Amino acid sequence: MSKIINFKIDGKDVSAVKGETILQAARKHDIYIPTMCYISKTTPCASCRICSVEVEGVDGFILSCNTSPTEGIEVKTNSAELEVERTNIMKLYDVNHPLECGVCDKSGECDLQNMTLEFNVSQQDFSARDQLKTVQDWGLINYDPALCIMCEKCVHVCNEVIGDDAIEVKFGGYSSVIIPKNADTLDCTFCGECIAVCPVGALVSSDFKYTANAWELSRIPSTCAHCSAGCALEYETRHSGINGEDSIYRVKNNFEFNSLCGAGRFGFDFENRADKDEDAFERAVQAFKNANAIRFSSMITNEEAHILQRLKEKLGVKLFNEDARLYGEFMAAYSSVSAKLHHSASMDAVKQADAIIVIGTRIATDNPMVRYAIRKASQHNGAKVVYAHPLEDTLMKNTATQFMKYEVGTEEGVMALLANELLKNSDVDEQTRAFLDDLDLGYLEAESNVGDDELQLMSKSFQRAKNHVLIIGSDVFAHKRAKNIAKLAALIEKYTAFSLLIVPSEVNTAGVSLTCKLDIDENISNVVAYNAEGDFIMSSLKDADLAMPALNQVEGTVVNVDNQVLPLNVALSFEGYVLNDIANALGICKENTIDYTKELDTTKGFQPIAFDDLENFLTPYGEDKRGYILDEVSCEADASIEAIEDLPEFNGTVIYNCNPVLQFNAFTNKTHQLEKDTSLRGSAQFAAAAKIADGDTVEISFASKTIQRVFKQDDELKGTIALNPIFDLGQDVSRYRFEKSKIVRVV
Repeated sequence: MSKIINFKIDGKDVSAVKGETILQAARKHDIYIPTMCYISKTTPCASCRICSVEVEGVDGFILSCNTSPTEGIEVKTNSAELEVERTNIMKLYDVNHPLECGVCDKSGECDLQNMTLEFNVSQQDFSARDQLKTVQDWGLINYDPALCIMCEKCVHVCNEVIGDDAIEVKFGGYSSVIIPKNADTLDCTFCGECIAVCPVGALVSSDFKYTANAWELSRIPSTCAHCSAGCALEYETRHSGINGEDSIYRVKNNFEFNSLCGAGRFGFDFENRADKDEDAFERAVQAFKNANAIRFSSMITNEEAHILQRLKEKLGVKLFNEDARLYGEFMAAYSSVSAKLHHSASMDAVKQADAIIVIGTRIATDNPMVRYAIRKASQHNGAKVVYAHPLEDTLMKNTATQFMKYEVGTEEGVMALLANELLKNSDVDEQTRAFLDDLDLGYLEAESNVGDDELQLMSKSFQRAKNHVLIIGSDVFAHKRAKNIAKLAALIEKYTAFSLLIVPSEVNTAGVSLTCKLDIDENISNVVAYNAEGDFIMSSLKDADLAMPALNQVEGTVVNVDNQVLPLNVALSFEGYVLNDIANALGICKENTIDYTKELDTTKGFQPIAFDDLENFLTPYGEDKRGYILDEVSCEADASIEAIEDLPEFNGTVIYNCNPVLQFNAFTNKTHQLEKDTSLRGSAQFAAAAKIADGDTVEISFASKTIQRVFKQDDELKGTIALNPIFDLGQDVSRYRFEKSKIVRVV
């Protein structure tokens, strides 16, 4: 049990849990202590000293941000001496800032500006010789060292939360600046968190710079629509000119507690502009009447998916979405052992973990927020992180404590080895024990390349751990043995201390799998498509037969990796038709799409709450009050683990269908700020095996597809597996992400 410490702040009785600081206790009890460099999600920077307080019986001032209270102390947050101290600190901060500031992008929301007014710094008693400090262009980010107050927030968040560790302080007294770490220019994943936490205008978005003032922008709270993390964000919009349209100028987040990846922060302009086309609408209605099937992607709200399910039932057509269908089958197999419809872990559980296994995902690019959660666990809890994958990932090198490299396609064998190791001292049922006893461990270790020594090292590193999380990603959803892999994961969850996090591949993969009864996709005629391929295409992308709104133009909900139902709000209006208009024309009638929110299937954990009644905010203490968590649903556990099949071999050159940093799909590809690197990346060993060289244009043949890429040799990669981006192609999710391939140089 956590020890409770009782003490006083400004005469008020307060308490703190052991490990909390005076500042944290004050905030918890709504007592104000000013800060400049403090941020809740990192360790204290302790560089500004604004948070100084007095403690009775202690000489001098105490930093409340990094000092824990002791029983019975009396803390004073306000006094004449503290006022003088804080005012002088502010004057020093203001040495290289004009007191009547209105010239930089931070004006109107600047912490320095606000605190200068708070402490009534109306004249400057200090001076310093001006120094030439050149503005640095770091791509998506600009750094103005003349405006930097050296609070170090950016350095802490980059290292502790994101894991890039890409910037550092170059110390030099008054000449101190922030510089790229071990590089001439910024080399990072460009998440933009440094921009978000910067209290002044030193770090800004290059694209946003000089375009608008903070007070001119309207804020629309919503949910990021790029991956399954479901991050909270605010679209900031403004009307452009007398005859112009509203535009999104930038995206912000509650940086005190939450983060965003670069796609969420910079990839906001994926909206679709269209007017009502009555002829196209009539053709769409007719296409539905003549359809044999509807194919759609998981870039869709729960309400729209519900409409498609209703259309399937009314029209008697098939409903295709391989991404959600395979995820749903994986979850159904999991449920058949776990007796639960939903997996047990969340990203909060990952942040609090001290033992983590990651398997079946290149997590840094598949779901950056899960990566950040792992990083936080590593930095704050000393978590031991086992990263199991056929490819090393340089973005995880400073976070993972053990890299477990297995052979392509052997995930079932690796999961069996993990289950055997983790369950060897557990009290399991007779059927499970018989399954484990029958495993041919020598064969599995030899074919998967995961040795007993690696498994023992993992177990040894976890000996003192209290909070365990197993993370499974989308590599395995289309694996031919996906169902047994899911059962093995459920077995580990059932009989060990591990909770389980299963990471969906798209923004609403989980929601669609719960909302729709999906058919196996097949090549048939008369297919109506929604953001997918078909004979009649409705899409918010180009080349659509009927234009549809993008996810930043609709109201509705999605289900994220935490099984949380989250609201989307309209950032930009859409003047064309929506799916609900077609449903109305076909006899399924509701005035608005969000009228279906309260009708979502309660047997799958949805709650009968109207869209307008969903909350959408974070509390001052960081508690997420967006939407709701799906209700727990019990299932019948009637399945048994199947014997492990012979493990496959992937010889020769292999490609891994995965996206580069900041790209997820056709919608991120549509945005103007995000880099669009479509090159095939591989090691020198891969180049030698494929008989190609750096810069060659190559033809890649795999499955029934042939594409062309420029090959780039990447010295950070090893082996004969190359990374093939899919954001510009559209991934065939019905296939395993690793593909045997034929590589030919185009002459």
